[in-house]
Amino acid sequence: MIKSARSMAGLPWLAAMAFFMQALDATILNTALPAIAHSLDRSPLAMQSAVISYTLTVAMLIPISGWLADRYGTRKVFIAAVSLFTFGSLACALSGSLGILVVSRVVQGIGGAMMMPVARLALLRAYPRSELLPVLNFVTMPGLVGPVLGPLLGGVLVTWATWHWIFLINIPIGIVGIIYARKYMPDFTTPRRRFDLLGFLLFGLGLVFLSCGIELLGERLVAGSIATAVLLAGVVLLLLYIAHARRHPFPLINLPMFKTRTFTVGIAGNIASRLGTGCVPFLMPLMLQVGFGYSAIIAGCMMAPTAIGSLLAKSTVTQVLRWFGYRKTLVGITTIIGLFIISFALQSPGMEVIVLILPLFILGMTMSTQFTAMNTITLADLSDENASGGNSMLAVSQQLAISFGVAVSAAVLRFYESFDGTTVQHFHATFITMGVVTILSALVFLLLKPGDGRHLITNRDKRKKKA
Repeated sequence: MIKSARSMAGLPWLAAMAFFMQALDATILNTALPAIAHSLDRSPLAMQSAVISYTLTVAMLIPISGWLADRYGTRKVFIAAVSLFTFGSLACALSGSLGILVVSRVVQGIGGAMMMPVARLALLRAYPRSELLPVLNFVTMPGLVGPVLGPLLGGVLVTWATWHWIFLINIPIGIVGIIYARKYMPDFTTPRRRFDLLGFLLFGLGLVFLSCGIELLGERLVAGSIATAVLLAGVVLLLLYIAHARRHPFPLINLPMFKTRTFTVGIAGNIASRLGTGCVPFLMPLMLQVGFGYSAIIAGCMMAPTAIGSLLAKSTVTQVLRWFGYRKTLVGITTIIGLFIISFALQSPGMEVIVLILPLFILGMTMSTQFTAMNTITLADLSDENASGGNSMLAVSQQLAISFGVAVSAAVLRFYESFDGTTVQHFHATFITMGVVTILSALVFLLLKPGDGRHLITNRDKRKKKA
């Protein structure tokens, strides 16, 4: 299908909108959790299931999005995804209990799982490779802002309206997205291929059991032996998927792509390092409200410098990579991020606001550099045959890491609550622990070679000179 230049110009904006909505809704609950918990008569520290249910659903269903788009067309699947997301948002706003809220977030997650991957798939098929880099760079910028803007927007809506509006605002955006998609989204299809149902069940259930096991260990709702058994069941299911994928002609996730070293290191680094960075949007608004006594609007505004730092650092990433290369940049920047997370343990309610927000601003800059470097090196050396599957696996790992970051940090916080001390001290101990985990994750990037990714910067420089 050949699209006009006018129609093609709208496609990146449509993809950027999808990325922003998906990234925003992964974290918009964070600042609003205390208000929602009070409304639903639950503890704020027991509300992470409402966050995890969304991110885990997205991670679990992302691989299906490609198969559905190939079979039924990118436009049809994208419109269905936005519709599901919008309906799930309405159901969340009408939820009267935590259980109903979690189910509604799952419905949201089903739509969210297909929105961004299908939009990105349409971009891959609509644009030649020579024009794809600036397009994808534009599309991913909302993804950097969404996770840190979510707590701010949540705080504003909770303070000036009610928590229900953090979901209701998605309804007009979703309606506009559906109208926009009918006009600008091309309807690409490919020859049909058999769906790997067994692979999906093994992989999907493995993720569910793995995440539930971590959450159960943190919540201490059941005996530790049961939680451990659930965790191990998830590991076993994922190992069974690997055995299955080696024999299946069209597996859900193609294993040969993991033979590409930079891809494997990038995926492992994404999961490991995001355990720390993923905990910040969850823990910080909670500590500011539950520990420091700030209102939701103030706690949300405190996260704004992180978004500003992320945007400002976007233009400097290439120069940093040119100076130090991918290996030194990722090892160094991940270590710095870990140190900043540890520094949050030095914060107290009596500090000046500037002392509280300056580390968040610098953290936003470092996280932006880390995310961009990780994502580009992960996909840099994949063949054309594995590019689509590798892109899906990267999206899965990113969503899974967000889920794990929330679950692990909540589990650590619950662990420290069993000791004597104030709520603020428990948060401080949690930040120290997650900061150490982040520093240790920098060791993963030592597996990169000094020259890895150098061709990306060199090729970009050559294109600039020719221009």
